[in-house]
Amino acid sequence: MRYALFLGCTIPARALDYELSARSVLKTLGIEVVDLDFGCCGFPIEAVDEGKALALAAGNLALAEEQGLDVLTLCNACTEMLSKAELALRDERRLSRVNRVLRERLGWEYHGGVRVRHLARVLYEEYGLDRIREAVNRPLKGLKVAVHYGCHYMRPSRVYGEFDDPEFPQSLDRLVEATGAESVNYEYKMACCGAGILNFDEEVAVEMARMKLDPLSRRGVDALVVICPFCGIMYSRYQSLILREGGEIPVIYYPQLLGLALGLEPDELGFQLNVADVEELLEKVGV
Repeated sequence: MRYALFLGCTIPARALDYELSARSVLKTLGIEVVDLDFGCCGFPIEAVDEGKALALAAGNLALAEEQGLDVLTLCNACTEMLSKAELALRDERRLSRVNRVLRERLGWEYHGGVRVRHLARVLYEEYGLDRIREAVNRPLKGLKVAVHYGCHYMRPSRVYGEFDDPEFPQSLDRLVEATGAESVNYEYKMACCGAGILNFDEEVAVEMARMKLDPLSRRGVDALVVICPFCGIMYSRYQSLILREGGEIPVIYYPQLLGLALGLEPDELGFQLNVADVEELLEKVGV
């Protein structure tokens, strides 16, 4: 299994714990990733100029196509934008217009056919739950974990080939359970983290995050597991404003959880970079 790794703009700047853990886990599982000179996925400007957003996305897809690789993503928003572009550019007229821009600006074209897969989907569908269970040598028995899917992971479903139920998804829960941990159900499980409106109305965004963190703090979960850097930043960095009473909830990325189950050390998984306190979690795991 070999993919072009698409980090996006946010992860290298603000979520290095996600990148470190993903690279360590993929290497341990024997999944090879290649670093290409990718640029922005186009998501931030899609609402303003769809054509330019498609051209940005297509430029990245063309780089992967040149290497004969599919794209493995870590960010939910990048996954959505690149997947929508791949689908949209199956239309010959759109593809022709975008390629005119690519030839003028970059000197190359996109011909189509590159698949885009989020890390969690690669692990769930292509690597498989059975192989993950076989690779686990430090089962996380007794660990109670809440999962947060994020809005863009399986929506819109037509873009992802109806990979998971957009209203009642199960894939991330099953991935958590493959580590030996328990995935707990909780109030507002499918609620948005609020990051999408943070720049417009911080007060409302924080209240949206509170809807999830408050009931989780009462449940006493060991960790909140996320798979998107925006969600991770929202829940970890705004906890001090939200949970004024009681302890912090460790907010970790799924490859950090999986890495612990695979027997990797916390430093290999970027735990030293986590914003919310993870000491109690690591002690419970025994590392």
